[in-house]
Order: sequence, then structure tokens, then C-alpha cells
Amino acid sequence: MERIVHGTAQHSNGALTIVALAQEAGVPRNALTQRHLDLKNEFYEHVRARGATPDAEKRLRAQLVKAKELRAVDLKQIEQLRADVEALVRALHLSQTENRQLRKQLAEAIAPRLRLLPNQPSPPQPVT
Repeated sequence: MERIVHGTAQHSNGALTIVALAQEAGVPRNALTQRHLDLKNEFYEHVRARGATPDAEKRLRAQLVKAKELRAVDLKQIEQLRADVEALVRALHLSQTENRQLRKQLAEAIAPRLRLLPNQPSPPQPVT
């Protein structure tokens, strides 16, 4: 732990992570994360006391910033889609209204062209 905290790692990349600490100590990572929580917590206390932010926390913070940026982009897209939907609904309503009016005009235009002819008397039937 001291070698990593002081930047003199011999068996790991020297990152301020539990993985590097486990490599430096020559033990499996889960030994620190599951069985020796006291050592893990002590390691992170040393890192914080040193004023450094653990690499895992830096990665998580970077991911959080990226997620917030993506969320902002998504919110803009959602807002644009909502505006598009409203415009499309208005356009659909307008076209339906125009369609009804055109059908009505067509129906009214056909009626005056038709004339009913007067009934013709039927020819007399021969008597048999």
C-alpha cells in the first residue's frame, strides 16, 4: 500500500485502485474487496489524505459528465420531436379538413348535373 501511495509501485501500474493494490500485494482482487474490507478502506483513506482522487472515482466522474452531456442532447432531441409531432398533427388535421371540403364540393357538383326525366307511361299491354 505504501509503495502505491508514494508512487514507487513495483508489481503494478501504480494506479490508485484496488486492482493495482492487489497486484502490488500479490493477492487476488476479491481478497481485498470481500475479505479484507478494512485494508481496502484504509487504502482509500490514504489516497484521500494524500489529496489525490482514486482513479476509479475519476473514471466514474468522467462517465457522469459524459452521461449528463448525452442526456442534454437527448432532451433537446425529445423536445424537437415533440414539436415535430405537434406540427404533423396540425398538418394532418388541415389535410383532413381540406379532404372533407373537397368531397363535399364534389358531391354538390355532381347533383346539379343529374336531371330526372319525367316518368314515361308504360306502353299498353296487349290483351290476350
